[in-house]
Amino acid sequence: MTTNRLRAPARTRTTTTGGSSRARARLGSDIALAVIGLCFVAPLLWLLLAAVDPHAGYQTKVPSAPSMDNFRAVMTPELLFQPLANSFLLSAGTAVVNLLAAVLAAYPLSRYQSRFNKPFMYTVLFGTSLPVTAIMVPVYGLFVQLQLLDSMVATVFFMATTTLPMAIWMTKNFMDSVPLELEEAAWMDGASSMTALRTIVLPLMGQGLGVVLIFVFIQAWGNFFVPFILLLSTGKQPAAVSIFSFFGQHGAIAYGELAAFSILYSVPVLVLYALVSRGMGNSFALSGAMKG
Repeated sequence: MTTNRLRAPARTRTTTTGGSSRARARLGSDIALAVIGLCFVAPLLWLLLAAVDPHAGYQTKVPSAPSMDNFRAVMTPELLFQPLANSFLLSAGTAVVNLLAAVLAAYPLSRYQSRFNKPFMYTVLFGTSLPVTAIMVPVYGLFVQLQLLDSMVATVFFMATTTLPMAIWMTKNFMDSVPLELEEAAWMDGASSMTALRTIVLPLMGQGLGVVLIFVFIQAWGNFFVPFILLLSTGKQPAAVSIFSFFGQHGAIAYGELAAFSILYSVPVLVLYALVSRGMGNSFALSGAMKG
């Protein structure tokens, strides 16, 4: 009895020490997360404040007389609407071409086992490590020889190749989650492989296709280097390139108009994400249909 009375305070001290150390660790992690969050919030705060400040600068400050003059200045066909239309054509075309190619490439890799699957996938993965700046010189020479410079269609196909390796990997991973037994049941009913792919696999991996679509669209939407090199006409350049018009010579920058343009430039991507995410809720509801 005496021994138990002596050990009880020791356990209490150990528990108290452990709880205080966990509290300190939690406090340290909360502080670190707050600092990281502040690093993300500060640029967004400057963007929102500078967009409504007629005298915006590089400093983050609350405008003394907020106005919408910056938005009215950039909302012109030359500065905003035409570049946004070009960006949408390039990004949507790249996403559609990429999605079709990724589905057709991922289907045999997911459904048919071969000793060449893994080497092929690693070769595809190696393609993602090649920087686009390293291949633009030969690509530019090829476009010159084939007379494809300033062609929106040719630029779309090349932009699709730059994100195709990662799209294939993502599509294959999503396709692997669809049970093969569902396709086999369709084959027993006389459906071909392409029919089973179109009617069984693709509807069940709708969420994955939405993720791939958003990924490719955003990559193409923010692509500056490829359109800047391959599209020569000002009327065909996307918004990622036309944003240069707000940077003048000798360091002169129209900060307010730049902030307003950046906000409007981000709206289509946010709208696309909201529309796609709304329809992705129950895309994999039948992914376990053959379980058991």
